[in-house]
Amino acid sequence: MQKQLSHMSSFFFLLFILSSSFSVSSLFPSFTAKNPFTPKAFLIRYWDKEIRNGLPKPSFLLSKASPLTAVDSAAFAKLAASNALSTRLPEFCSAAKLLCFPDVGPSLEKHDKDSNFAVYQDKNFTNYGTDRLGGMDSFKNYSEDQNIPVNNFRRYSRDSTGHKDNFLSYGSNGNVVDQSFHTYAAGATGGAGEFKKYTDSTNVPNLQFASYSDDANGRDQSFSSYSENGNAGDQSFTNYGKHGNGAVNGFTSYGTNSNVVGSGFSNYGETANAANDTFKNYGVNMNNPTNSFKNYDNGGNGAVDSFANYRDQANVGDDSFQSYAKNSNAAKVDFSNYGKSFNEGTDRFTGYGKGAQGHKFGFKGYGVNNTFKDYAKDGITFTGYTNVSSTLSASMAKSGASISANLVKKWVEPGKFFRESMVKEGSVMPFPDIRDKMPRRSFLPRSILSKLPFSTSKISELKQIFKVSDNSSMDKILTSSLSECERAPSAGETKRCVGSLEDMIDFATSVLGRNVVVRATQNVNGAKKDVMVGRVQKINGGRITQSVSCHQSLFPYLLYYCHSVPKVRVYEADLLDPKSKGKINHGVAICHLDTSAWSPTHGAFLALGSGPGRIEVCHWIFENDMTWTIAD
Repeated sequence: MQKQLSHMSSFFFLLFILSSSFSVSSLFPSFTAKNPFTPKAFLIRYWDKEIRNGLPKPSFLLSKASPLTAVDSAAFAKLAASNALSTRLPEFCSAAKLLCFPDVGPSLEKHDKDSNFAVYQDKNFTNYGTDRLGGMDSFKNYSEDQNIPVNNFRRYSRDSTGHKDNFLSYGSNGNVVDQSFHTYAAGATGGAGEFKKYTDSTNVPNLQFASYSDDANGRDQSFSSYSENGNAGDQSFTNYGKHGNGAVNGFTSYGTNSNVVGSGFSNYGETANAANDTFKNYGVNMNNPTNSFKNYDNGGNGAVDSFANYRDQANVGDDSFQSYAKNSNAAKVDFSNYGKSFNEGTDRFTGYGKGAQGHKFGFKGYGVNNTFKDYAKDGITFTGYTNVSSTLSASMAKSGASISANLVKKWVEPGKFFRESMVKEGSVMPFPDIRDKMPRRSFLPRSILSKLPFSTSKISELKQIFKVSDNSSMDKILTSSLSECERAPSAGETKRCVGSLEDMIDFATSVLGRNVVVRATQNVNGAKKDVMVGRVQKINGGRITQSVSCHQSLFPYLLYYCHSVPKVRVYEADLLDPKSKGKINHGVAICHLDTSAWSPTHGAFLALGSGPGRIEVCHWIFENDMTWTIAD
C-alpha cells in the first residue's frame, strides 16, 4: 500500500510540474537539459520518422527549434488552448525567443531645464518641454542601432516660446523601427526645431508624425535627412505646419535611396499664413515607392512653396498628389523637377491650384506616365512637360545601353541576380550582402502553433494575443505576412507558410518524398565583395529538378514562406578569395529556368536586361534561408 501511494505521489507531482505556470529549469537543470519531452527532442524524433535516409541533420536548422522546456511548453500550450497567452506574454516571448514589442510605459518627466541626451532609447515621453521659455534641448544619439526600438513622444515642445530642439541622430540603423510623435511643437512661438538624421538606414520602419508644428507662430523647422536608405516600411505626416503663421519648414533629403517605402502627407501647411516650405529632394532614387500627398498648402495665405526634385530617377512605384494649393490666396508654388523617373511608375496630380486667387504656379519639368487632372487654367506655367521615359529610352537605344549601371546599383545590389553561365569554376563575380537582417526568432512547437489563429480573417484575435496596437509596425507586419501567405500561388507554384519545423518537414516531403536533404550557404563570408567560383557540384546531376525553397517572413515567431517552382537547377560551389584563391565560403545557388510568370519590373530584369520568359535567372541562397532537394 505504501509503495502504491508513493507511485501516486510521483504521478501527481509530475502532473503538477507539467501544468504549472513557472519554469523548473533552474530547479532541475540536469533533468531539463536531457528531457526527451522538450520540443527540440520531439522534433528530432519526428525528423527521423519522416526523413529516412540517415543523412546528418543541419545544425543551423535545428538551432531554430523552440528552446522551450517540456514544462514551459506544456504550460504555454494550455494557456494557448484557453486563449490566455496574452496574460503571460512577456514570459512567453522571452522563453520562446519571439519577436514582441516592448511595453513602453509613459514617462511623466517634464524636463523643465535644458536637456542634453547623449544616448537614449525605448521611451514614452508624455510631456517633454511643454511651455518652455527659451533654452535648448538636444538628443545626440536617440535609439541608435537598436533591434525593435519603440519610441513615443506625446507632447514635445508644446506651447513653447523661443525654444530650440535638436535631434542629431534619431533611430538610425534600427531594425523594425516604431517611432511616433503625437504633437511636436504645437502652438509654439519662435524658436527652431532640427532633425539632422532621422531614421537613416532602417529596416521596416513605421514612422508617424501626427501633428508637427501645428498652430506654430514664426518657428523654423528642418529635416536634413529623413528616412534615407530605408528598406520597406511606412512613414506618415498627418498634420504638418497646419494653421501656422510665418513658419519656415524645410526637407533637404526625404526618403532618398529607400526601397519599397510608403510615404504619406495628409495635411501639409493647410490654412497656413505666410508659410515658406521647401522640399529639395523627395523620394529621389527610390525603388518602387508609394507616395501620397493630400491637401498641400490648401487654403494657405501668401505661401511660398517649392519642390526641387520629386521622385527623380525613381524606379516604378505609385505616386499621388491630391489638392495642391487649393483655395489658396497669393501663393507662389514651384516644381523644378517632378516625376522624372528612370523607370516608369504611375503619377497622378489632382486638384492643382483649384479655387486659388492671385497665385503663381510653375512646373519646370514634369513627365513619365503621369495623369494631370483638374487644375487651375490660369496662372500656371509648364516650362517642360515631357515623356521622359520615351526620351530616355531613345537615348539609350542610340548608345546601345539598356540601363545605366550606376542607377541599377542603387536599385538592385550587384550580384543579387546572375546568369547560369556564371556558375562555373574560375568565374569572378560580385557576391551580394546575404546577411540575415531580420530579428532573431525561434519556431514554435506544433503543440502551441496549432492553437493560434493564422489568417487575415482572425487577425484581431492574433493582435489581442500579442498585444498589437492598430497601425503599429507589428500590425503592418502581421497584415503583410498573412496576406502573402494567403496569396494565390503563381503558375506552377506550390506554396505553404510554416511556423514549426515539423510543418516544414511535412511540406518538403509532400513535394519531394522522404529522401530529402537541406542545402544552405555555409556562411556570409565574401558578402559585398567579389568572389571567385571554385569547384562546382551540380545537384541531381545538373538535371532540371524540383526543389522547395524556404524564405523567412517577418512575424512574431519564426515563419518561413516555402514554395516549390518548376524547372530549376541547383548548384553548390566553393567560393574563393579572388587574390589568394583560398576558400572562404560554400554557396548554394538556384537557377530559375522559367521566368515567364515574373513581373516585367522584377529586379532581375533590371539588373540583367531582357524580360519575363526570355532568360533564366540565378541567385544565391541567403543566410538562414534554405532549399530542400532530393538527396543525390
